[in-house]
Amino acid sequence: MKVRVERDLLAESMAWVARSLPSRPSVPILAGLRVEAEEGQLVLSGFDYETSTRVTVPAQVADTGRCIISGRLAAEISRSLRGPSVDLSAVGAKAQLACGSSRFALQTLPSDQYPAQPAFPAASGAVRSDVLAQAVAQVAIAAGHEDTLPVLTGVQMEIEGSTITLLATDRYRLAVRELEWNPRSPDVSAAVLVPARVLAEIAKATTGTDIVISLPGAGDGIVGFEGGRRRTTTRLLDGEFPKVRRIIPAEAAIATRARIDTAGLIEAVKRVALVAERNTPVRLRFCESTLTLDAGTGDEAQASESLEARVAGEPVTVGFNPTYLLDGLNAICAPVAQLAFTQAAKAAELTGLQDFDGDPISEFRYVVVPVRLNNWS
Repeated sequence: MKVRVERDLLAESMAWVARSLPSRPSVPILAGLRVEAEEGQLVLSGFDYETSTRVTVPAQVADTGRCIISGRLAAEISRSLRGPSVDLSAVGAKAQLACGSSRFALQTLPSDQYPAQPAFPAASGAVRSDVLAQAVAQVAIAAGHEDTLPVLTGVQMEIEGSTITLLATDRYRLAVRELEWNPRSPDVSAAVLVPARVLAEIAKATTGTDIVISLPGAGDGIVGFEGGRRRTTTRLLDGEFPKVRRIIPAEAAIATRARIDTAGLIEAVKRVALVAERNTPVRLRFCESTLTLDAGTGDEAQASESLEARVAGEPVTVGFNPTYLLDGLNAICAPVAQLAFTQAAKAAELTGLQDFDGDPISEFRYVVVPVRLNNWS
């Protein structure tokens, strides 16, 4: 194998594939990056039995062939090189990367031990990459990180016709986002549970083009995403996603609505939370036209700050984990934030508005469970 490829493109592509490789593989071969030179292109791929990645890079190919090299090391080397292009070659058990006066020789891994990648499912439809990127960023913050509850580490994708609904929860908050896509079949209906980490990486890395979504066929449990020259498949998470919609406050039951400038509230929460000990809440008191934030208890440091707010309904006092609250405020991507309460002890809904007199932006909802304030003094 002998090929020349643009350095920046090679470094970016190797880094993208390497991010999906396991840091502690169950078998050494899974840390490998598969490099294949074909006519006019270089194909880089990785696979860990759960997620596969594949990217195609334009290249000048003198000799076709393939090899497997250490993925993370190759990515670090390609990023460190200085020069317009890289010559990549492989003969026998050695691969070489050359750029300018730099030369790196790498041991190749045995190709016969590398697992076959899964077949890419048939395309089901496409969505704009910028729309998907924003939607996944908004929802993935609410996904869990505990391996003991793997079903909560995913994002539930529910597809009905031209609408995709993304849901994620870690039991303490829920994020819901609706977006439009262009399905191949107008009556498509599906629900798949995709690992949040993988979906976030796909959405972030695939920009400037539509992303083709390939839903799994009967019984195969694999979903695919393709955009530009990048292709990813991932195995769906096992288990049933919890029925979380029931915790969203019903419109008829809402007793209090408060609208506050989003940027001002974010800064106030950050300031007041400076004195909040770990795992202690920030208290919010809504009354008439004022929101008062408090943190700190007893003889410890304390903080208090008041903001103008438009409050409709009964006064309410509630405590929130400041990190969860800030995550939601940053995710609504709107100048005005609205918090809706049925009662202080039950989950509150956070939505965004373009102005104080407008309607909430219905595409994204963030529901956060309050923290009890029984011991507040």
